[in-house]
Amino acid sequence: MLKGFIKEFKEFALQGNVFDLAVGVLIGGAFQGLVTSLTNNIISPILGIFGELDFSELVLSIGNLNLKY
Repeated sequence: MLKGFIKEFKEFALQGNVFDLAVGVLIGGAFQGLVTSLTNNIISPILGIFGELDFSELVLSIGNLNLKY
């Protein structure tokens, strides 16, 4: 019974869709880090120069929730 389950799972996992999804998740995670770094280290400081603002200190408070932007 367990052998059959493992065989069926292996067939399912080796289909193109599951592999494509796994690759997409990995690329998405890497891309998120790139965009976050780009925003925090390049875009926000440049905008801060023009507006004379320090975006790292801006916080939107809604009840107990604090959203940094």
